[in-house]
Parts: sequence; structure tokens; C-alpha cells
Amino acid sequence: MNYKSLGLKVGLEIHQQLDTHKLFCNCPSELTDSDAREFTRLLKPTQSEMGEVDRAAKSEEKRKLRFKYQAPPTVCLVEADEEPPHEVNSEALDTVLEFAAMVKANFVDEVQFMRKIVIDGSNTSGFQRTALVAMNGNMNMGPMEIDGLNKIGITTICLEEDAARRIAKEGAEITYRLDRLGIPLIEIATEPDIRTPKQAKAVAERIGSLLRATKKVKRGIGTVREDLNISISEGARVEIKGVQELNMISIYVQEELERQMRLVEVKNELRKRKVSDTDFTEIKDLTDIFKTTECKVLLDMIKEGGIVIGIKMKGFSGLMGDGLSQRLETNRRGVLGPELAAYLGPLGIGGLFHSEELPGYGITNEEMEKVNESLGVEKTDAFILIAEKEDLVSEAAAIVISRTKQAFLGVPEETRDPLLDGTSKYSRPLAGEARMYPETDVPPIRLDEDKITKIQANLPELPEEREQRFIKSYRVNPQQARQLISAECDLIFEELLKKQESKKMQNIIAKILLNIIPELESEGVDTTQIKKEIIDEVITCVAQGKFAKEGIYDVLKYVVEKKVSIAQAQSDLGLGGIDEDEMNKIIESLVNERADYIKEKGMASIGPLMGILMKELKGRVDGKKVNLALKKKINEICS
Repeated sequence: MNYKSLGLKVGLEIHQQLDTHKLFCNCPSELTDSDAREFTRLLKPTQSEMGEVDRAAKSEEKRKLRFKYQAPPTVCLVEADEEPPHEVNSEALDTVLEFAAMVKANFVDEVQFMRKIVIDGSNTSGFQRTALVAMNGNMNMGPMEIDGLNKIGITTICLEEDAARRIAKEGAEITYRLDRLGIPLIEIATEPDIRTPKQAKAVAERIGSLLRATKKVKRGIGTVREDLNISISEGARVEIKGVQELNMISIYVQEELERQMRLVEVKNELRKRKVSDTDFTEIKDLTDIFKTTECKVLLDMIKEGGIVIGIKMKGFSGLMGDGLSQRLETNRRGVLGPELAAYLGPLGIGGLFHSEELPGYGITNEEMEKVNESLGVEKTDAFILIAEKEDLVSEAAAIVISRTKQAFLGVPEETRDPLLDGTSKYSRPLAGEARMYPETDVPPIRLDEDKITKIQANLPELPEEREQRFIKSYRVNPQQARQLISAECDLIFEELLKKQESKKMQNIIAKILLNIIPELESEGVDTTQIKKEIIDEVITCVAQGKFAKEGIYDVLKYVVEKKVSIAQAQSDLGLGGIDEDEMNKIIESLVNERADYIKEKGMASIGPLMGILMKELKGRVDGKKVNLALKKKINEICS
């Protein structure tokens, strides 16, 4: 696919939790499932400093939701919005300044918090506190350069508070847990310099690697979220909000690109057909047609006192569902039908059908003919059916007509939620500037020159610099160095190497951190019990010849599962070291027993015989020493 000719542009917004206490209080930044107090609130939008109400906030208000909040013992009155915010977390601010210096961004003179209107219930106050810290940065892609992208502009870097954790939804009530509310977030927004799906993923990886270099960010699912702003030259900016899987970023970009291409094709097709956005008939009540229908959705709504309305879509034949799919190579799904249904989703309306998916769902050909006749539908037209309570059906029809009219413009600006398969669904209108107004409870923070100078003088190593130092100083191979840094094992690796007993044990330490512990974890062993002190003692035992490195896996597993000391594990497993004479006797016995096999296979017999020996010796002697002694014996026989 020629992304350049399509005019693909992508910008990222990375939201990363910082590993400190909360932003406006001293509560711990920890998630908990402990018992919690509960309270309920309703939220309404408010005007910005410009006197306007944000369109996204208006959309949320229409949902008429009620919010229940769970407040575990680890949260205070600040999260409940019953107490003003405390002093800003200085460690969190310093971390944001540190990252800003790493990407050569320009610091603001004064950090001023603003209130961003959010009434989806994720903030008890109805707004999120956020502050601009730096802007106009420039990030070098380093080893992650891809498709010609070697640097990318960083538009803004902000410090803000994370939202509450959504737990459940039942009817019109959503339950949130306040343990996540107030965790400090760094928000990094890039310029729309990204031109391919692969570049989008690479930029997110690069930003992640620089953030991890600070050693002050949280790790794990949910601690980092990416928002993708995507457009093509004939499309519009669409934000896919809250992507959590790094490997899915390129897929979301590709899927949104193709969705916008389909909508542009719809626009162009309507122009060819000379259809106007004023070609809509009035809404008609079609309830009588479906009073005995076999369609359960329609019949149930009618029995509950609801009605069924129909809307004629003049000139829209083949554009609602799979008709266009057959003509477009990139189109694997319906076009306008799913879009219209998604726009009704926030109102809780699911009873929408379009003519291109019918007959079906219990709606018969005979019923379709009656609908066509009533609405005056011709061969080039389509129609929409909506089943809902009478007090909602007019609003639903207005939304459907409004979204259908947007088809004449192509791609509407909007915010969408990511789905597991790489597609997305409509969430709400794209938020604008009208959602911001000043924060009056948090005083501005002046950034003096001494503070900035100190931050700039103590920047962490870039990942590629650290990798080269590990290769040169510790003589690990490039792959090990890269893995140690990306897995954030580099600090403990260096600490373990500081002890005299650990000198020249770098490869064994790397193997424990990168291979043995992950393998134990995959087998269900609680590796959180393997503290640095345990690894240190194991390395010392191997260095002193108490047992061989081949026994490390068994020792660590035994120590965790049996909750015993390393010395006890060594004794119980029979891993006491053996001297060279005993080792040679065992090797000689095996070689004599397999002499014919050795004469037949020659040096190729080493592998199978090593397997037998290491199983018998069970980590009591170093494998390298065994291999050398075995080779010597085999050479003697072969000679």
C-alpha cells in the first residue's frame, strides 16, 4: 500500500504512569481489591473559560449515567473530591522534566495546572488536572530508525493525574475504583510526523525505552496507554483512545486507514450519483407493519410500548453494508451500517437495521416490500429501521440522519475505542479547546534555572549508550545487553556484579535474570520470592564450587517451593560438589561402556554422552569441565 500517496499522518499521545506516590496527596500509587466504602454521584458539564461547553462533554451528558465510587483504605479525601489537592508531587515533576531534557524540549517558565472537563465518571470532580511542562522537543529514533524516520518532533510534554479504574456497568450505573485516580502520568504528544503503521509502533517503542531509562516509571498492563491520532489526505483526524498493546499499534493504524478509505469512497460514490444531503424524507411510523413480526428485537420493543420508525436513505443503495465491500479491495466489513449503530450505542439503542442486511433477523421479504412501499424506496435507495421507546426514538432518528449527512463530507472527526481485533468503534465527538479552564486550587510552580541545570546535568544514559557500555565493560554479548536493558534487569545485574565473588560471572548472572527466572515463572513458580540476596548467594556458591551452574534452576525452584535456605536446598537435592578424580572415574566408566558407539560415531558421540553425564552428575560439577574431560577420553579411544 502506498502510504505516501494516501497522505497518511499519525501522531501519538503516550500516557505513562510514574512510579511515585500520587500527584496531589501522599497516598500510595497501588491498586488494591480490599474492602471499600462507596458513594454515588451525578456529573454535568460546565463552561470553559471561553464560555463554551465542550461537544464531547455534551455527548457524555446525554447518556444520563450515575456513578458509584469505591474508596479503599489506601485513598484519601482528595480522590473523593472532598478535600482540595495537596502540594504537587515534586518527584513526579522532576521525572517529567528529566524526560523533557532527554528530548531537548523547551521548558515553560511556570507550570500551571488546568482543569480538563471529563464527565464520563472517571474523575470524581468532573475534570482532570493537567499541566504543560515542556514543548517543541525533538526525539532521535536511535537504533529504532525505520522507513527513513530518524527523528520525530515532540509537541508537548505534560504532567497530569490518572483516572479512576472502571470496575463494572449495570444499566445506567457505572462503578469506578479510586485506587488509580491521582496516580501521576506523563503525557507525551508527538508531531504527526509518522507516515507508516510500522513507524507508529517504532516511535512508541522508542518513547517507552527513554521513559524506562529514567527508572521512575511503572511497568505492567495498564500502566501505559497510547492514543493514536490518524488521518489521510481526504479524511479527517480521528483519535483511537486507550491502546494498551504495543504490538497492536501498527494494526490499529492500518485498520483506521482502511476505514477512512472506505468512507471517502462512499463520499465519492454519492457525488457520482448526484445525491444531496437534503434528500431525506420525513420519519415514518412503521409499527403496524411489524405487530406480528418474527423479529424478536422489534416485537419485544412493540410489546413494551415502543415503536418502529423508518427512514428512507435516497441514493444509498449498496453503501450501507457489504455492497461496497465487493468493489473495494480494502473493505472487509460493512460501511455505514455499523457506523450508524455505533453512534446510537451511547444511548443504549440496539434496535437498528438497514435494508442491506435484510431480509434477516426474522424480518421477511413481505415485510420489506411493505416498508419499501410505505417509504417510497426505489432501486437506488436504502432504508433504516429503528425500534425504541417513543421518548427516545426521535433523538435516535436525529442522530442517524446527522451521521448519514456526514457521509457527504467523508470522514467525521471523532474519538474511537480500540477493539481486540485491531478495529475500533465510535465513542464520542473529538474533544476541543472548550473543555479547558484554569485550576484554582493548585498554585503555579516556577521553574528556576538552578533546577533545570541540575536536571540537565544528571540525565540517564540513553538505552543505546548503556547497551554499548555493558558490552564493553562487562563483556556480555549484544543480545544479552539489549535484553537486560529492555527487561529492566540492568540495575540488579550491575549490583550483583559488584561483589568480588561475582567477578567473571556476568554470563551466569545474565542467564539467571533472562532465562532461568522467566522459565520458572512460566511453570507457575512465584518468582517474586527470588530476591536479589538469594541470587547473590547462589552466584557465590557457584563461584566457590559448592555446586555447578547447571544446578541453579533446581536450587531456586526448591528454595521458593519448599521455603528453605540455599544450603538446605543444596543438601536435599544432593548437589554437593565432587572432586576431579571422582568426575573422571564417572566419565571413564561411561566411555568404556560405550566404546563401540564412540568408535562408530567419533567426535559426534560427544552430544549424546554429555546428556547422559549431566543427568547423572545433576549440577554437581561444571558442564564445561565435564565436556573437556569427555573430549579428552573420546580422543584417546578414537586415536
